Amino acid sequence: MAERANSNMLFANFNQDFTCISVGTRKGYSITNCDPFGRVYTMNDGARGIVEMLFCTSLIALVGAADHPQSSPRKLQIVNTKRQSMICELLFPSSILAVKLNRKTLVIVLENEIYIYDISNMRLLHVIETTPNPEAIVALSPSSDNSYLAYPSPVPSPTSNASGSSPTPSASNAGDVLIFSTRTLTVTNVIQAHKSPISCISINSTGTLLATASDKGTVIRVWSIPGAEKLYQFRRGTREARIYSMNFNIVSTLLAVSSAHDTIHVFKLGPQKSSSGNGKSSQSGLTSPSSPAGSLDSRDVSEQGLDGGYDAFIEKKKNGSVSSSLRRRSLHLTKNITSSVGGYLPNTLTEMWEPSRDFAFLRLPTSGTKSVVALSGTLPQVMVISSDGYFYSYSIDLENGGECTLLKQHNLLDSNDELNE
Repeated sequence: MAERANSNMLFANFNQDFTCISVGTRKGYSITNCDPFGRVYTMNDGARGIVEMLFCTSLIALVGAADHPQSSPRKLQIVNTKRQSMICELLFPSSILAVKLNRKTLVIVLENEIYIYDISNMRLLHVIETTPNPEAIVALSPSSDNSYLAYPSPVPSPTSNASGSSPTPSASNAGDVLIFSTRTLTVTNVIQAHKSPISCISINSTGTLLATASDKGTVIRVWSIPGAEKLYQFRRGTREARIYSMNFNIVSTLLAVSSAHDTIHVFKLGPQKSSSGNGKSSQSGLTSPSSPAGSLDSRDVSEQGLDGGYDAFIEKKKNGSVSSSLRRRSLHLTKNITSSVGGYLPNTLTEMWEPSRDFAFLRLPTSGTKSVVALSGTLPQVMVISSDGYFYSYSIDLENGGECTLLKQHNLLDSNDELNE
């Protein structure tokens, strides 16, 4: 079935703690609070193909939309919505397919490259060359302590290179996922996750768990990070289906999965052991080192929002071209491509147990829509964004599971968004 989508909505996603929804439209972008539901910010300044928030702060990453006048999918803009100011612009050699952020790291995903920046001063840290990744299958840990980047591995696994030939990216290792530390800028592990190509990945809030799905979409696996130990295996269904999104809840006891079968499945995870990456220091903000590109005050990325640092930042940069220097930096790069791989898991993926079934489930009221799913951090609710422009909230029985009940639905687009051009 063809995907149903509202032609006015070009992008929609939850922020890192699932408290807000960012929407890109043909006219601009908006920020909506999940609970209580309500629009909190709107800017109609041109088509936006990507709109990503940094938690609940006023820092927003914006990318233009393809095939729209005066809008470039190659340009990234970092803006402060509270002060309505432009922090910087970066221009890339090809279209930006995805943007990921945590409090210390900004990741830009192109089809064949991943750029990693220090978000406190917008300094380019690293560039990774990848095999073609047109679906931008990438996950970044929301935690800035356990800050790991996961993406389909371009390195053949030992079992798929028995001929002894030189390692070259190929389809034979399409089910492998590479784990890269954005703190040390090194590869920490390669997970032989699936036999089929990877279609969706997700990292939990503390950067300790990775969920993976292949293009078959029948089995979901959960792995430890960075140790790459397989912890859970779940059966979504017996029929193959495209997985649209996967998200852990904040405390990593549940994993929600949306698919092309218009269903949402919620799987139950056991209690997680405490970890040094418990997210405490993710609240501590950023340092503000002196840099030619400028810096963000630690208060700018705190839970209280972006109150400090920007006035001074803008004053300092009025007489200098921040965007031009950053543009030159982004386009004239010395590519430090990591070649060392931390080590492979033994090839023990001949499973001896039957995958667990879902704990709870729901069926969306409309068919043929692409969806993004999340679990509320404050209420026993499953939240869904659909490509037809609606937000759904369902109650979930945390004791018994079963079918979830629709509580409310809202239109994410207002009348101005719906106007035909």
